[in-house]
Amino acid sequence: MKFNEHWELQGKHAFIGASSYHWLNYTPQKMHDFYLTNQAKEKGTELHAIASSLINNGLKMAHLKKAFNMFVNDAIGFKLHSEQVLVYSAYAFGTADAIAFRDGVLRIHDLKTGVSTPSFKQLNIYAALFCLEYDVDPEKIDIVERLYQGAGFEEYVPTFEEIQATMDKIIEMDEVVAQTAKEYNNQDF
Repeated sequence: MKFNEHWELQGKHAFIGASSYHWLNYTPQKMHDFYLTNQAKEKGTELHAIASSLINNGLKMAHLKKAFNMFVNDAIGFKLHSEQVLVYSAYAFGTADAIAFRDGVLRIHDLKTGVSTPSFKQLNIYAALFCLEYDVDPEKIDIVERLYQGAGFEEYVPTFEEIQATMDKIIEMDEVVAQTAKEYNNQDF
């Protein structure tokens, strides 16, 4: 038999596909919600790319009470770097939406395009990764974090103890994953 060729789908995964078989147990409503959630993720990815381009080119938005506009304008105003990868190891890294470190102040801004309740824990991880990568003592700097969502933003100033605890957890979990990977890779299959 000669199979049909579907070059345009090579390397892609179907929304209703074999490798993501959990949909077999979904109700129509759950599939509906799951699709909308995935579309929102894709839209969020696109909006982050647009924001990054605007920030990198210094193109400010209209001054509206919208998180997207405020995020872009504030990132430009504070001279933040957009989409900055922060690395502790091959297992522990992340990409901050917007970040800068100057005059002893680490500033991290994050854009949330969904409707779920955001958490500053994600930004604390970015701060910890920054401190680990650049060998910065969190007790000797000030950290300002902002989450932009909806019609504005929330600001949070974590304690150095919070960031140090997150750094310690990253180091601990990185060691666990590295050891587990080593054991896994030494197995005979």
